[in-house]
Amino acid sequence: MIRLLDLTIAILGMVLFFPFLLLFALLIVTDSWGPVFYLQKRVGRGGQDFTLYKFRTMRSDADKNGLLTIGANDSRITKFGLFLRRYKIDEVPQLINVFKGDMSLVGPRPEVRRYVDHYSEEQKKILLVRPGVTDMASIFYKDENELLNQASDPDSLYIKEILPHKISLNQFYIENPSLKNYFYIIYLTLRKVIAGSGGKDTSREPTIR
Repeated sequence: MIRLLDLTIAILGMVLFFPFLLLFALLIVTDSWGPVFYLQKRVGRGGQDFTLYKFRTMRSDADKNGLLTIGANDSRITKFGLFLRRYKIDEVPQLINVFKGDMSLVGPRPEVRRYVDHYSEEQKKILLVRPGVTDMASIFYKDENELLNQASDPDSLYIKEILPHKISLNQFYIENPSLKNYFYIIYLTLRKVIAGSGGKDTSREPTIR
């Protein structure tokens, strides 16, 4: 049922937003030189690599200077890229990944191989499910780049603290992939984006009821 929902929403989303996607594509190439899409290898279900699609929000080849985005004003981010990131519009092309079956709308966010290599045997169980466009960790760490910006060693903070916490936040949905939880996470994601509240939600962790 969830796979059918993924397909239906992905197809409807690509059709309904197609005119806007064309406009965004034009603004991206007008703002800075380079391709419309940013393609990156991520680790999906079964530990298999797949190509993840995003709208490009940084200067071309910016990832050669690091995989993590440090702060909202990372100098590698383009002017239009800041807008796309603020409203998570850069993630919309992942509807292509959902359509292809690489991803679900809801599921643990896929990581690059460099960070997956740090998983413990217990954490590797997260690779048994299809990764998602959004998850509980995405809601809690909506602007994790600001947290990384405050760290003396962002890479170490991500590997030792943020990454394990992300996996623990997603554990309940992984074990209970119900339609109720599926729609609840989508609802929380949309509410967070629309509210535009920045940074880590320090009041309480988002929970599945």
